[in-house]
Amino acid sequence: MTEVSSLTGRLLVATPALADPNFDRAVVLLLDHDEEGSLGVVLNRPTPVDVGDILEGWAGLTGEPGVVFQGGPVSLDSALGVAVIPGDGDPAPLGWRRVHGAIGLVDLEAPPELLASALGSLRIFAGYAGWGPGQLEDELVEGAWYVVESEPGDVSSPAPERLWREVLRRQRNELAMVATYPDDPSLN
Repeated sequence: MTEVSSLTGRLLVATPALADPNFDRAVVLLLDHDEEGSLGVVLNRPTPVDVGDILEGWAGLTGEPGVVFQGGPVSLDSALGVAVIPGDGDPAPLGWRRVHGAIGLVDLEAPPELLASALGSLRIFAGYAGWGPGQLEDELVEGAWYVVESEPGDVSSPAPERLWREVLRRQRNELAMVATYPDDPSLN
């Protein structure tokens, strides 16, 4: 088996050519990527469900919009908490596991008070995006995704509907031009 270079902590930005409706203009934060597969959450799919409706204790710690996000098409009945902890974060606060830089996963079974003072931002996701061994690499070769660096603010963007364009626009290469791609090219 070939060695997989980890993309953990990076963003997958859907190309306009990606045909899967689950990922149309999606921005996915990769939380895990190795030879066993990949797991991430879609950062720009807010749902109408308030966090307080399903995880009341965590509702006051989430930023705007205070809703649950659809993290992907896998395990929609499960919840993941992704949080940014400012500073060097050493030692990591109890109930938080670093994924990349200041971004980490929150143990939603832990009492929210354990993390309340340390949190910079928190987002709750229902479900996740997952790929088996080699599956994401195949999609990358096919040109389905752009891989770019993440920034801690991506997790808590107050305007998630604009995140696809904003992430592309900040790139310092031809990807910045992709941000201008029309929603429906047939209307051009």
